[in-house]
Amino acid sequence: MAALWPRRLLLTAALRLGGRRRGSATALGPPGSGSGSAARPCSGDGGGGVLRHLLLKLRATGPLTVAEYMREALTNPGQGYYTRRGGVGGDFVTAPEVSQLPGEVIGLWCLSEWMAAGRPAAMQLVELGPGTGALTDDILRVFKQLASLLSKCDLSIHLVEVSPKLSETQAQMLTGGKVQSNPEDEAAYMKGISKTGIPVYWYRGIQDVPQGYSFYIAHEFLDALPIHKFQRTEKGWREVLVDIDPEASDQLRFVLSPSSTPATENFIQPEETRDHVEVCPEAGVLIQRLASRIEKDGGAALIADYGHDGTKTDTFRGFRNHKLHDVLKAPGTADLTADVDFSYLRKMAQGKIATLGPIKQREFLKNMGVDLRMQVLLQNSRDSATREQLLHSYDMLMNPKKMGDRFHFFALLPHHRLTPPHKEHNLQSKSPLPPVAGFGELLLK
Repeated sequence: MAALWPRRLLLTAALRLGGRRRGSATALGPPGSGSGSAARPCSGDGGGGVLRHLLLKLRATGPLTVAEYMREALTNPGQGYYTRRGGVGGDFVTAPEVSQLPGEVIGLWCLSEWMAAGRPAAMQLVELGPGTGALTDDILRVFKQLASLLSKCDLSIHLVEVSPKLSETQAQMLTGGKVQSNPEDEAAYMKGISKTGIPVYWYRGIQDVPQGYSFYIAHEFLDALPIHKFQRTEKGWREVLVDIDPEASDQLRFVLSPSSTPATENFIQPEETRDHVEVCPEAGVLIQRLASRIEKDGGAALIADYGHDGTKTDTFRGFRNHKLHDVLKAPGTADLTADVDFSYLRKMAQGKIATLGPIKQREFLKNMGVDLRMQVLLQNSRDSATREQLLHSYDMLMNPKKMGDRFHFFALLPHHRLTPPHKEHNLQSKSPLPPVAGFGELLLK
């Protein structure tokens, strides 16, 4: 009967969790929504600073890789899209801003895996690119409502955020702004206590987060990391580059490298069958770091993003004011994104850990009991406007033509979570390994 515990946890949570107190956005943007689980920054006018910088650089050094171009457009210290703007009122809205359900579900998923691991004495929740902090806030509400489960667990929150403006927004959301800066020689640059009494720390990179049993959450984070683009030609693979348009000296265009580049030699697999490929090396490095940490310390990672399993080709696109935007126009004023290639992430795990997924968002949420939770929220809603907003949010999350089929969940887990280390022990054990919540059908009977 050990396999019943995830079901009991989900049923209990559906009945006990309260509603979200802050307002929810009513519009959801198109695919590719982002670096962090929140509204992406506003776009605003201008962008001339990044373009002028790029034109000077191109004239001095020649064409740039798409990865270099994305890095300048998004994170240039002075004029980059993320570094120049805060995280409210975005060019589209991501799932946790639409509804409390994704955050609640992810919180329950972490609890279920913590229980499956035997309830370790300490647990770190690590979110990469937390946006406004909405996702972590929803997760903390789950932890508070199920506090009896965590009464003997030393719980802490660790946020990886490079934007000073967004870290301030997160601090206000999670702690009411009650934070303090740390000395420069400390790994965390800021710390505070959440409204529910849990320590919260901020870091600039995953390498600064302490080792230990952890759950790593990357919700709409990987799709904004820089990509390299490649095109198959009669002469072999060539890299897609960005250069000055010879017919308009103040505009940019795509060109193909005249010969192979170091990236084509290193990132194109011999068995590749597609004619156009996008590769995100930074995502690969991140997965390798997470795999090493999970292999050593236990825990898991849950990645949620727009993506595919090695089937798509050209997904690089821009968004500005909730509309598609030419990726080469006015760099620094639009969000740039590309779908996550989950098959590449699986390869980068290098067999150190097990992977599950990708699974479509509507399937994952349904497997996590979201329909039951939705029924409770509707029953508890006090007015028609609230009910309408709940139904609208549910449709955005679950509709196959909206987020339901375009958004996927992907998990990294220790091998022993899926396969017992000793077959002899498994044969003698009366309690089979509990299923991993979300990645299999939830049976309520």
